[in-house]
Amino acid sequence: MAEPKPSFNPRPSKPRLALPRGACDTHFHVFGPAKKFPFGPKRAYTPADAPKEALFALHKHLGIDRGVVVQSNAHGFDNAAAADLLAANGKGYVGVALMPVDVAAAQIKALHGQGFRGVRFNYMPHLGEGTPIDEVLALARKLADIGWHLQIHTDSSLIGEMAPALERAPVPVVIDHMGRVDASRGLNQEPFQKLMALLKNENIWVKVSGCERASRQPSPWKDAIPFAHKLVQEFPERTLWGSDWPHPNLKDIPDDGVMVDNLAEIAPSEKQRQALLVDNPARFYGFKA
Repeated sequence: MAEPKPSFNPRPSKPRLALPRGACDTHFHVFGPAKKFPFGPKRAYTPADAPKEALFALHKHLGIDRGVVVQSNAHGFDNAAAADLLAANGKGYVGVALMPVDVAAAQIKALHGQGFRGVRFNYMPHLGEGTPIDEVLALARKLADIGWHLQIHTDSSLIGEMAPALERAPVPVVIDHMGRVDASRGLNQEPFQKLMALLKNENIWVKVSGCERASRQPSPWKDAIPFAHKLVQEFPERTLWGSDWPHPNLKDIPDDGVMVDNLAEIAPSEKQRQALLVDNPARFYGFKA
């Protein structure tokens, strides 16, 4: 079997846009190194190594001071690679874990001590069958005791179906990647309108990440920018931004410098960028000044 090709650009462009002090990338992954942190036997895909050292170097290059590492499907419920990153920089980084719904409270407490602050559930066809949402909400009652949140990665077609359950969640809920909408269908498409309706609930947050996944155009993915801008405009206190580095399962390798420069259109004013990149993540994830 051929070695997987790297999914990230090792020499991204330097952004023209200067980010505010304390800027946070709230969505990225680390993969391996596989020799130290083996990939899960039930993984949906096998990525190339994308270790913490490459991530830290990227953040320094882009002007990012804080981050949220999100456990990947490739490593399954073994959160060790993400925990290793947090051990290297626990002051500026926190994590979101993957775990089964029957996880013991002691395990949640142990992960909390390592720097994890939430748990992610996937409802994307290419990542396998999703956990029944009622079981997720039952777990959420345990999360409430320790101040964690739920992170939901769902296909856009499921937003309306899942909305009533998510509105009942006893902890904050973050929707990944703008609900994985198809940008070619326009702002008036039903899935995006259902996402907007869901966000009227103040317990729901959204990541304006994944423009390169929503877009049906090449870089710089201009058809997806209006979706991110609309969310920032309508929900300025509950939007978060993430790079989604190292961009697994994409045909073309994105330039992370271009992603940062797109923030000038996603959040055009300095006030909007301060909220999106600094204030909202600090409030949600508990970063200290």
